[in-house]
Amino acid sequence: MSASAKYENQLSTESSPYLLQHASNPVDWYPWSEDALKLARETGKPILLSVGYSACHWCHVMAHESFEDEGTASLMNKLYVNIKVDREERPDIDKIYQTAHQLLTQRPGGWPLTVFINPDDQRPFFAGTYFPKEARYGMPAFSDLLQRVAAYFAENRDEVRSQGQQLQDVLGTLEPQAIADDYELNAEPLRAVRAKIAENFDREFGGMGNAPKFPHPENLDRLLRHWRASATEAEPDIDALFMVSLTLTRMAEGGIYDQLGGGFCRYSVDRYWQIPHFEKMLYDNGPLLALFAQAFLATGDELFGRIANETADWILSDMQSPEGGFYSTRDADSEGGEGLYYVWTPDEVRALLDSESYTLFAAHFGLNADANFEGKWHLSVRKLIKTIAEETGREKSSITKNIDAARKILLQSRSQRVAPGRDEKQLTSWNALAIRGLAIAGNILKRPDLIGAATTAADFIDRELIRDGRLLASHKEGESRFPAYLDDHAFMLDALLYLLQASWNKRHLDLAIRLADLMLDHFYDNDSGGFYFTADDHESLMHRPKPLADEAMPSGNGIAALALQRLGYLLGESRFLEAAEGTLRNAWRAMAEHPHGHVSLITALEEYLTPPEIIIIRGEVDEIHRWRDTATTNYAPRRLVFPITEDAENLPGALAERRAIEDQTIAYRCLGSHCSLPINSFEAFVEELSETE
Repeated sequence: MSASAKYENQLSTESSPYLLQHASNPVDWYPWSEDALKLARETGKPILLSVGYSACHWCHVMAHESFEDEGTASLMNKLYVNIKVDREERPDIDKIYQTAHQLLTQRPGGWPLTVFINPDDQRPFFAGTYFPKEARYGMPAFSDLLQRVAAYFAENRDEVRSQGQQLQDVLGTLEPQAIADDYELNAEPLRAVRAKIAENFDREFGGMGNAPKFPHPENLDRLLRHWRASATEAEPDIDALFMVSLTLTRMAEGGIYDQLGGGFCRYSVDRYWQIPHFEKMLYDNGPLLALFAQAFLATGDELFGRIANETADWILSDMQSPEGGFYSTRDADSEGGEGLYYVWTPDEVRALLDSESYTLFAAHFGLNADANFEGKWHLSVRKLIKTIAEETGREKSSITKNIDAARKILLQSRSQRVAPGRDEKQLTSWNALAIRGLAIAGNILKRPDLIGAATTAADFIDRELIRDGRLLASHKEGESRFPAYLDDHAFMLDALLYLLQASWNKRHLDLAIRLADLMLDHFYDNDSGGFYFTADDHESLMHRPKPLADEAMPSGNGIAALALQRLGYLLGESRFLEAAEGTLRNAWRAMAEHPHGHVSLITALEEYLTPPEIIIIRGEVDEIHRWRDTATTNYAPRRLVFPITEDAENLPGALAERRAIEDQTIAYRCLGSHCSLPINSFEAFVEELSETE
């Protein structure tokens, strides 16, 4: 029996949509807090920690089956202190207990994460993910598990303590150890990761492995960079470009891409990119926007340009808040079912389109083929417009125009449906990924509106998410909360360096420097190098991780090393360069032994071995943008171009020496710390660029 409407628990005053979804459960949920931890210690009850997020389908399933059930809730309340955590607000807690889950079960984790914790030391003694209400899928009934775990805890306290200490010891051994000071970093991980990606690549449908299939934009970015770095060699690595192009094409044609509204879903449940898990995450779409725009610049493929434009449009139309930041997610479910918002029947489409338009649309999106999702049709490209043109004798442009008009009609009709829920938290790290994507795409696609949106979001972060000189992690309904994590600082620094290239603003440079110094002051390990995930004055938890691997988002250590190097060379500040090198030395063994899991760090290693090209252009605004556009005509990922108007003053560090000259445009070009003579002729500037490309 569901009786959730009768209850109100300790989550009712939270702002997280995910926690509020559980605020009327009969379970006496607490947020992670000292009050909850103290209650567990005083009562001697074990803690039941449940971690999820609002767009998580199986989180909703477990909530409906168990947390809304009075009988199950009664057991939970009797036997445990129950704590519910939104992983997007508290990635620190999620990282610790996901790792503990892997150590305890020898299986990968996921969400919902279900962990049973000793209240005396916050160490887990049993863990799992989704548990069904009734025994099935080879798993016990959740109510039976609750009783068995509680009994084990009561009867084996000494063993629980001993096991917890062993787990703590193992967690300590997982921390990376720096290599010797005299060891010379080299390019072997770059070669190894290129080979590993190729080994796992699906040469028919693109992407890595089989199913489920994730986009992994950091892998594709690595391949694109590898291709560009080989461009001047006797045999350029065309295969790397092929892998990128095939993957992006298949994704753009597949159901993982919203063929009507733009934007990408989280992953494909099949090998073919056809049927997605329907949640749409800001942290996926920011990097994919940048990647499609860069692939368009590299190849000139109009498909990539269209997808970049449409994805940017979706971010601006559906995810931008009135305050200027960006919301987090769109759920997978609506009206109680996954994907219902997105799927169609042929009759529904036929009722909206004229006969000619329906015939073309149905051929393009496969409405004449068998249903592909629970008796309905989820749109993906089944027949190319080129093929339809050949079969019908019509012009491709005419067919494209017709199908585009039909897409708009269906999108308008779809907008009348009940939309999936939107998590309106504005997370600093996810916003940073969106700012970066919009700045890159705005530059490449020549869209000032995207650069303007990125600027507005950066100003929102500066205005709303910095308190008393420290960055915060989450904002909702006028309230900013939670001390920021490494990812918040590193991703935001990286985003600001791209935004400064699209639109120079001294305030954004000042913010970048402040964030870099905060990372060094509060996150950096001065003994071994590398950055901890939490600050030195963060809440004390059972473990302080120093994560190196890329996960759903890129590694904070990898992005920190890359961005600090760039900022260090831009300003001529050795403290940033030294911290970046210390991070790479600390991560060297991880990069060497598992290159495919540490792609972001390997990209930072590439720029350590071959420092970036930095071009500063000073002069009148129209001219410096003309010079900037000339320098960014081709895909050159290690070239950073900063157009700074002649009236900009009080520039810090080495920038103070890059002076403007009255009535002239002048370019300063440096490779790392080695700078050429200034160039004040556009023709000479073009010639200089041609010699280095």
